[in-house]
Amino acid sequence: MDIQQQVKEIKQSFRQMMDGSIAQSMRNKGVDYKLNWGATLLRLKDKAVEIGKNYDLAIALWKENVRECKILATMIMPPDEVLPEVIDIWMEQIPTQEIAEQAAFNLFQYLPYAADKAYTWMASDKELYQLCGFHILCRLFMNGQEPNERGINEFIDQAIVSLQGGSLPVKKAAMASLQRFAELGLVYERIAKSALKQANLEFL
Repeated sequence: MDIQQQVKEIKQSFRQMMDGSIAQSMRNKGVDYKLNWGATLLRLKDKAVEIGKNYDLAIALWKENVRECKILATMIMPPDEVLPEVIDIWMEQIPTQEIAEQAAFNLFQYLPYAADKAYTWMASDKELYQLCGFHILCRLFMNGQEPNERGINEFIDQAIVSLQGGSLPVKKAAMASLQRFAELGLVYERIAKSALKQANLEFL
């Protein structure tokens, strides 16, 4: 079956997953997609397992301005096959906080160059980039990945700046990643607490 036919059949399958109340709730919050079936993440995960990893299909699905297509694309894209340039294009095209978070959790954290992207993005002046950067680092720290000295300094500086910024989602992501950073060990915990104290902040 060719890719476009697969995309068509996948889009038709969303009708069975339709949840009008979820879609309406998103619209009420100002989240606007060209098409939004309100499918739950659990249903989409099941669909992703059924499809399996598929680079070409992920690329095709991402191009659709449909909430479910974009989320599914992040679930089926093989992280070891996708080039950094493609990820940069996807990042530019992320339309909402939900897609940013799904991309970070389903795909970006597993990229071989995940840490590089995270440090670049968290220092961006764009909210969704910062959000993805901190979400990736949160997951990497959770998995026991320790940053080098330069990485520690960059992360702490940027986290403190973000915690003093005006974006609530970025603040939450920065605080979550700081908490995971502190869990890497006693030295990391002291560094995090000291930085927060200097900025007149504390762990939530």
